[in-house]
Amino acid sequence: MGATVTTISSELKQITADLHQVNPWTGLIRFGVIGTIFLSLVMLAWSVQNNSLFVITTILAGIFYAFLLICTHDMVHQTLTGWGWFDTVMPRLVSWPMFWPYSIYAELHSLHHGWNGVDLRDPERVQWTWQEYQQAQSIVQWYVRHQWLCDIFILGGIGLIIKTFIMGVRFQKLVTRMRRQILLDVTGILLVHSIMLAIAISQGQVLRYLLFWVILERVIGVIVQIRDHLEHYGLWVKFTNHQLTQIYACRNLKTSPLVGWLMGGLDYHAVHHAFPGIPFNQLPVAFTRIQGVLQKHNLPTMQLDSGYIKSTYRLSNHPSLIGEADETIPF
Repeated sequence: MGATVTTISSELKQITADLHQVNPWTGLIRFGVIGTIFLSLVMLAWSVQNNSLFVITTILAGIFYAFLLICTHDMVHQTLTGWGWFDTVMPRLVSWPMFWPYSIYAELHSLHHGWNGVDLRDPERVQWTWQEYQQAQSIVQWYVRHQWLCDIFILGGIGLIIKTFIMGVRFQKLVTRMRRQILLDVTGILLVHSIMLAIAISQGQVLRYLLFWVILERVIGVIVQIRDHLEHYGLWVKFTNHQLTQIYACRNLKTSPLVGWLMGGLDYHAVHHAFPGIPFNQLPVAFTRIQGVLQKHNLPTMQLDSGYIKSTYRLSNHPSLIGEADETIPF
């Protein structure tokens, strides 16, 4: 079996070898278009006097801000533009206004790629184990049974921010640069919001300023929490090879080309995990090629789940656990 796995891994690398080249303009156009729409909506929101229009345009801005933040995921892997300075500086400038600790996330995300399906310490693991569930208090067990709704609509963006800070502190002894990243994010976030809050105070717009960020947090939280849960929930599995583990421990989703573009190819999440150096625009091609290799060796092919909304509805109504998690949690 070892030789077979080695052969398969070698074939997978060969058939995707030409897909790792990053075209900076492809990523820059995506980032620029989404960023321009977001900034235009923000300016429109702050230019209108009608409160209802303010809320509506802020909600729309939140949707595009979520997609802009998703662009920073590509920057973690240096696959958005391939320009080191851009993919290092820009994600922090985008993330800090939303209180998102990008520097901490980047370090944790590296651990996630190594530990997904392999090590339960994975900082991005959202699915609970059977043992964790059994040992939890009744209120926590209730939360696990209703985890999707709680995370998406209650914890939202602030939940992800707090979780990321907690994980950063937890792994600061393991990751040598983590303390510096924590300090960088805290300093950057405080500096950015001190400036923006000072401007809001000077204009007498403090309440609208607070409402603006609350709306953004709620909208972004829904989108990012859905993405965060769909990528791996119910798929924790360890194969004989790390590459194949990633192929089977991640979820691919059927969606339109536009949504796939906005999500940065993360609808092909298994492909991304198997080959994190492939840019978003090449992931569909890689998916087809990988399927061919899996079929050739009589291995299960990667599945395409039925889209973001349908898959969220299905999985949220059938919560499961790692371990004896093939069983649905009793309500």
